[in-house]
Amino acid sequence: MKIIRDEKYIKRRKTIGQYSGILAIFILGGGMYLSIQFQEQILYSFLSLVFGFTLSQISVFYTNRFGRSPRPDQKIDAALKGLDDRYALYHYQTAVSHLLVGPAGIWVLLPFYQKGKIIYDQEKERWKRIGGNFYLKFFAQDSIGRPSQEIRDARKAVNKMLAKIPGLEAPQPRAALLFTSEKAQVEAEHAPTPTLHINQLKKMIRKEAKGDRSLSMTVVRTVQDALEL
Repeated sequence: MKIIRDEKYIKRRKTIGQYSGILAIFILGGGMYLSIQFQEQILYSFLSLVFGFTLSQISVFYTNRFGRSPRPDQKIDAALKGLDDRYALYHYQTAVSHLLVGPAGIWVLLPFYQKGKIIYDQEKERWKRIGGNFYLKFFAQDSIGRPSQEIRDARKAVNKMLAKIPGLEAPQPRAALLFTSEKAQVEAEHAPTPTLHINQLKKMIRKEAKGDRSLSMTVVRTVQDALEL
């Protein structure tokens, strides 16, 4: 399997996470100091706290994705290790963060780091994590959010990208939600989009390569050649 990765992109965002976190600590500390020592400056104290909190959330976002080791892209690499050279895996090189192109199809891979039991609520048509700490969900961006919107946006972006490849009858991109934590328990077999633990990813891809939605190598090479240009 070929792996194409934008190392500069990763390094820049790791740096953003580090420095925004340090700056957030100073600003939050300054806001608290103002609120205690200069109560008449309540507006500046409030603005400092809001700005500091915003920076802290930016830091958490980038640190979760680019500052921890192994990073999500590295976990995907490890999960797909052993696929042959008909497959190409693109990290931060295309219209989406993680894209796999091969005989199994064109797959947008959406990693999530949340722990606990992951289910799909058919009545509410949304993914949920059962249990967990409310503080972490609210302040540490530990909730799953609404993957449906991410999936729609990702497919739209990939379709737009594929439409620019001359002579290609563009196949429909597919998506998979991957939970990367060893402490994640995924029970979402009724989800409209494949939702699985990352350890099951290679098995699914190999199965899809034998299914009726597999791609010919002509299409695979056409897409890979265009992306690598």
